[in-house]
Amino acid sequence: MEFALLGWPVAGPTLRLDFREFSYAGKFVMSNTGKAVARDPGGPRAEPRSVDADVERHEPGSESDPFERDVVAAAAFNEDRTDPGVLWIRYITTRHDRRGEGIGARLAAFVADRAEERGYRRCRIAVNNPFAYHALYKAGFVFTGRETGLAELVLECPGQRDAATYQCGLDTFRTDEERDLSDDERAFLDRHEGDDAPPLVSAPEEPAPEP
Repeated sequence: MEFALLGWPVAGPTLRLDFREFSYAGKFVMSNTGKAVARDPGGPRAEPRSVDADVERHEPGSESDPFERDVVAAAAFNEDRTDPGVLWIRYITTRHDRRGEGIGARLAAFVADRAEERGYRRCRIAVNNPFAYHALYKAGFVFTGRETGLAELVLECPGQRDAATYQCGLDTFRTDEERDLSDDERAFLDRHEGDDAPPLVSAPEEPAPEP
């Protein structure tokens, strides 16, 4: 698995992801955010899901193939409009057939490390479900106690990790009657009631440039 920073927002990097395999694929074509990816050229790959607006399947890697084929996860990020010391991760998406492997959490940790190296004081992200919340805790993010206007919980890195703060965010999901939680989400919240913050994933290093 290789993790790479494609460019900061000022560079305007873009990324073509197959909408059948990635959520938010259209957001990565935009050039107003920085991008980072996890690549696994030799890893397992399932056929894309069939969707109503299906597209012709080109030979992977051929000149006619319009999509990035070795990307298994991608992140898009930009600077806070009012605080240049804060970097926001706007989107993280993992290919459907590779979800559940912790790749998204490792990519978030990778972006946070690169942001610190670049001089940002904080890296933040907003999440709207307990699964993403838990994954971001594994990446070293912590609940700030704040929510966005879209009822998303704001997490940031670095921060003080402890059971009380972790459970505070889970309680926000549990007690907000306006949230339409799925049965799987409610079961997840029940399983993790009283738990300590989950262990950290290892933050990947960016490969050294070729000599």
